[in-house]
Amino acid sequence: MRRICVFCGSSMGSKSEYKEAAKSLGDYFVEKQIELVYGGADVGLMKVIADAVLAGGIKVTGIMPHLLIDKEVDHKGISEMITVDTMAERKELMAELSDGFIAMPGGFGTLDELSEVLTYNQLRISDKPMGLLNTGGYFDNLIKFIEDGVEAGFIRMEHRENLIIDSDIHRLVVRMNAYEPIVMKKWIEDIKVESNGSKKK
Repeated sequence: MRRICVFCGSSMGSKSEYKEAAKSLGDYFVEKQIELVYGGADVGLMKVIADAVLAGGIKVTGIMPHLLIDKEVDHKGISEMITVDTMAERKELMAELSDGFIAMPGGFGTLDELSEVLTYNQLRISDKPMGLLNTGGYFDNLIKFIEDGVEAGFIRMEHRENLIIDSDIHRLVVRMNAYEPIVMKKWIEDIKVESNGSKKK
């Protein structure tokens, strides 16, 4: 992967390890010569990772809707800032420009972006890997929600496995590079059989 999009908080979070992980991820990108695509902000963990990548001389592309630029939260020092009209356009362009995605600790925006990529992968709209950097166990409850969804029959195991989870940056990216998308036809046929069987009861 030559260019990775990172989803993360526009806040620093309550634990220093979140900021440290963002800096470490940025340093890793520099070491591996990986360009950063992100939301374009000059605040929170988004700023930390962008500044680390910039300090290493690697390209950083920010994508931000006008409504946030008007709030003056855009990073003035990044390599390229692309402005869009809507949050939906922002996510679409992130998906187009990136070879893979990593979610770090964040809030609703991070969850929205993560969920969209997983849905794209499920439907084979995108075959790009989605990694979850589980710093300090931040995503443990989300992981449990996903596992519960599998057990309850609303998330298929093969789609759960589309999400690559690790707390170690190096291992995460290695696993993302080895990612192979799930064939779509089989699970579509399975849910048709399941649904038709339910109707007959």
